[in-house]
This record gives sequence, structure tokens and C-alpha cells, in this order.
Amino acid sequence: MSAATPAVPARNGLVDTLRGFALVGVFVAHMFEQYEIYWAAPQDTLLHKLVATFVMGKAVSLLTLCFGLSFFILMDRAAKRGIDFSGRFAWRMAVLVLIGVLHGVLYRGDILIILGSLGLLLIPFYRASNRVVIVLAAVMLLQPWQMARIVLSATGADWANHAPLFFGDTGPAFYRTAGLLEVLRWNVTDGAAIKTSWFIETGRVYSTLGLFLTGMLLGRIGFFERPERFTRARRILLPCLLAGVVALHFGQDAVQALLPSAAQAPLAQAMGRLLLGEWFNVAVMGIYVLTAVELYQAGGAAIMSRLAPTGRMTLTLYIVQSLVWVPVFYGFGLGAWATLPQGLSLVIAAAYLALQVAFATAWFRHFHYGPLEWVWRAATYRTLDVPFSRRAPKPKIASAPRPVPPIVGLPQA
Repeated sequence: MSAATPAVPARNGLVDTLRGFALVGVFVAHMFEQYEIYWAAPQDTLLHKLVATFVMGKAVSLLTLCFGLSFFILMDRAAKRGIDFSGRFAWRMAVLVLIGVLHGVLYRGDILIILGSLGLLLIPFYRASNRVVIVLAAVMLLQPWQMARIVLSATGADWANHAPLFFGDTGPAFYRTAGLLEVLRWNVTDGAAIKTSWFIETGRVYSTLGLFLTGMLLGRIGFFERPERFTRARRILLPCLLAGVVALHFGQDAVQALLPSAAQAPLAQAMGRLLLGEWFNVAVMGIYVLTAVELYQAGGAAIMSRLAPTGRMTLTLYIVQSLVWVPVFYGFGLGAWATLPQGLSLVIAAAYLALQVAFATAWFRHFHYGPLEWVWRAATYRTLDVPFSRRAPKPKIASAPRPVPPIVGLPQA
């Protein structure tokens, strides 16, 4: 193996479990949404409320947090070997964006392009002090500019009341009947523009940066490497987050009532709802993380770590999910959106996830990386000399020494 290519790194079972948990949540949300088609005619049912409250937005937030943590791990491991990983990390993000572009041609909801693009912004903050990182993460998560926009909208500013592009999203209805080539073309034109509008104008782009920095900070302080050191802090923070979630959930109507109606200020209440929703997503995700760490430390590691193999091949499984299920739901494929209700979609999702867990568990008995994870790592280091198979090399059988021929003319023993 090349000296520039590190050996297979040690894994943190807790972190892999959290990544696996995030992947489960993302897939459950996608299946419920039928890969966006559901939003052509959403229904205000109990099931919708449950999935929206406990899954949508939370799983992606957790995946984003883990991304920031991974950034720190990569940079830190290289730094301990005396290597500045910044340039290679930038290249790694470029490769991830390329994978995301290819994936986004089929499924507009791809998250990899966003993660790869914004991931570059982490590099300058790797050496920043903890205080700087905490302040910047808090600003990004609180989104004061979104609050300012809500105030300006409420006071009648024209630009603040201009409807974002994503308000007129026709994608979900379009996917019902469009042909394959139409979908591919639309996803990289109008669909991509609408998606970008959604990330920016809902504030998701800012919370993503905030979660990146938070994940990096958690890696820096060893939150997942030595979780026992943070037991007291976790048990103080957890009820605080619970109180915040309850206040955000039940206080939303009261906050909305303080803002002018849509007739007076078209976007004030809508943008207020989006901001409160983003805070709610992050707070619930925080509860999930703290609870998972608590359970993991309290003896639940054996059960919870069954998700760890999926967390080790998140990229592969995420892409494969789209390759399988987009054609199932979309009009160019089976068109199952018309016949498969949300409840049954979730039952099928549970069965598929069980198969994923079994597959990933079996896979890592024989390989060090998932298929796309290996490709990504090989591309990162620009070498194929990255260990893939776990098969031990065949031991060399020492050949028996050849007998020394007698020297003619000398007496033999």
C-alpha cells in the first residue's frame, strides 16, 4: 500500500450506529413521501403528523451532524501523522459533489451535492478556537437573518414578501406521469433551481452549516470517543431540549398569531413557520443523539450496534435506495404512487431496511468498505491501492532446501 494512503481506520461503533440511524430515518421519510410525489396531494392524517413530527428533517439533520464529525476525524487523523489534509479533503468533497450530480439526475432530492459543496466551508474553521466555532454554530442555527426577514415581511417590505421559487414547485405532480428522459432533463434544470431555492430560503443551508460546525466541535472534544466524560452534561442538556421541543410544538400557533395574516403580509407567517420548524428539527435531532448515547452507554450497545454496518456504507445504501424506489413510484416506472398508500409504503420500508441491515452485516464480514465508500476513498487518495477485501493473503509455503550436489573429486561423508 502507498505510504500516502492510510491503512483501514479503526471504527467508532457509536458513531456508525448514529449514521445507520440517520440512514433509516432518511429512507422512512423518502418512502412516506414516495420520493416527493406525495407532496402533489398531501393529506393531513395522523400518520402524516407522526412522520412529520418525528422523522422528516430530523434524520437529515443527524446525517449532517455526522458529516461535520467525519470532517474532524479525517483532518485529525491526518494531522496526527503530520499531514495537512485540507487539500485532499477539498478534492474529496469535489468527488462527493460529482457523485451527487449523477444521483441528482435521477432523484432531485439528492443531499450529496449540498453536503459536498458546503463541506468545503469547514476547512477554514478546523483550527479555529472552540469559542469561535460555538458562536458561529449558534448564529447559523438561530438564523438571525431569517428572523430579520420575517420582521421585514411583517412590516411590509416588498422584497421580503416576494414568494420564493420553491413555493411554485410543480415537481411532485410532474413526476407522476413524466417519462424517464423528461424526468432526467427536468431534474437538472427547473428541478435543480427549485431545490436550491428551497435550501436557501427555508434556512436549511444555514442550519446545515451550523450542524457541520457542531459535529466538528463534538469530535474535537471527544464527545463520542469518551462519552462517559459527558454524562452529567448530557443529563442536563436533555431535559432542556425536551422543554424547548414542547415549547416550539405547542407555542407555534401563539407565535403565528403575533404576525400579520397572509392578506396583510404574504410571507410573514409562512417564513415564521419554516424557521420554527427548522429549530424544532434540530432540537428533536439533539434529543435523539443524547438518548442514543445514553442507551448505548447503559448496556444497549449490543442491540443498537446492529445498525452500525449500515452506518459504515451509508453512501452506497443511500444511492441504491433511490435506484430501486424512484422507478417504483415514478410514472416512468411502475407508477406505484397511484396504488400504494403511505401506511403500506412504511411497512415495505421496514422490510427493505431489514434486508439492508442483513446485507450490510454480511458484506463487512468479507470487505473493509462498502462499494461506493471504497470508490470514494480510492478517488480521495487517487490510488487503487486501498484495501477492499478482508481475505487474508495466502501464506507462502517455504520450499524444501535443494540438496547440494556433491563436488566431484572430494570424498563424500
